Amino acid sequence: MAPKPVTSKDLGPALGMYSHGMTVPAGELVIVAGQVGTDRAGNVVGSGDVAAQTKQAFENVRAVLAAAGSSMADVVRFQTFLTHASDIDGFMQARREVFPRLFPGGAYPPNTLLIVSRLVKPELLVEIEAMAVRATSSASRGAKAPRHAAKSSQRARAGRRR
Repeated sequence: MAPKPVTSKDLGPALGMYSHGMTVPAGELVIVAGQVGTDRAGNVVGSGDVAAQTKQAFENVRAVLAAAGSSMADVVRFQTFLTHASDIDGFMQARREVFPRLFPGGAYPPNTLLIVSRLVKPELLVEIEAMAVRATSSASRGAKAPRHAAKSSQRARAGRRR
């Protein structure tokens, strides 16, 4: 079961491409450390270009999720850091370009956007953290896993009594 967006009739519309909240079925958390606009070799992509760095940061988030056996469809929260308030429009434009591909259903995860004084390298303009929830095999099996474990321990106890 996929994450589902939450909206409240007591709130106005979201100010961008995000949901006010999200419900998530039980599963395993995948926490993605802040990803920046660097390529595989560690080189900054798009020096001075927040849109290019944003697109690369989202691609890096996607790569971490894939390595964890997860995907962008499992993301339930983003936290974004920009180094200049003047880059908000460029960041939003980049999201408008990549989100339809990353989230084809149009349900966008909640996002908190913060302006910070700088990132680890001064030429970096954006950093994006993510949290995802992927289904686990034990979550999909429900109560079967504990019964299986109980049978195994019963057999082990029976074997010791013999």
